[in-house]
Amino acid sequence: MSTTVSQIDEVKTTPWAGGRSPFAVEYGKMMMWFFLLSDAFTFSSLLIAYGALRFSAVSWPAADHVFQSVPLTSVEHGAPLVFVGIMTFILIMSSVTMVLAVEAGHRNSRKEVIGWMVATVIGGFMFLGCQALEWSHLHHEGFWWGSIPEHLNEYFTKDATISASYTQQFANLFFTITGFHGFHVFSGVIINIVILINTIAGTYQKRGSYLMVEKVGLYWHFVDLVWVFVFTFFYLV
Repeated sequence: MSTTVSQIDEVKTTPWAGGRSPFAVEYGKMMMWFFLLSDAFTFSSLLIAYGALRFSAVSWPAADHVFQSVPLTSVEHGAPLVFVGIMTFILIMSSVTMVLAVEAGHRNSRKEVIGWMVATVIGGFMFLGCQALEWSHLHHEGFWWGSIPEHLNEYFTKDATISASYTQQFANLFFTITGFHGFHVFSGVIINIVILINTIAGTYQKRGSYLMVEKVGLYWHFVDLVWVFVFTFFYLV
């Protein structure tokens, strides 16, 4: 019996036995960081490609001309970035509610976690709804993948040479990158709903840890951070 115990102890202390977690970080959280890092490379590649085309082009659509209207209102001109500003505010506030959900989880306050998670899900759906309205509005104006608006002059700076190919490049990249980000937001909302259901069922309360809420929070903050760069590249620069 003693021989068996000593053999087991010897196996546990071999270099292949694992040991302490690197940086004292839980495995699942570290894997989430690896995933976010790889996803950051993907978004970076897309935005770098956009930047390369943007600054090498002779002419390019002006953001304050393209995004100057507010969907579902009578405001068609003279309100640049108002609607996307509302979208950005909604997404940032959903990040705040996620922070509060994680903080409530650290205190094992199940009721507060549920409340803040519900607010986060609502914020995510509101952002997606706003994005759908913006896409629908741009499509109605003739701005879509592979197509260009009828009045090109409205989408270019006054001192730029009008070129349909540059407009198409802008449209293709805009809908591809914002659509890719929107897919991430939608995925995050679905994951948040799953975590919310588990929280309501008391799964994490029984475990004595709301670590899953924190992991999902990392993903949601990443989605918000990426939007800051997308907002800057397409709507400000």
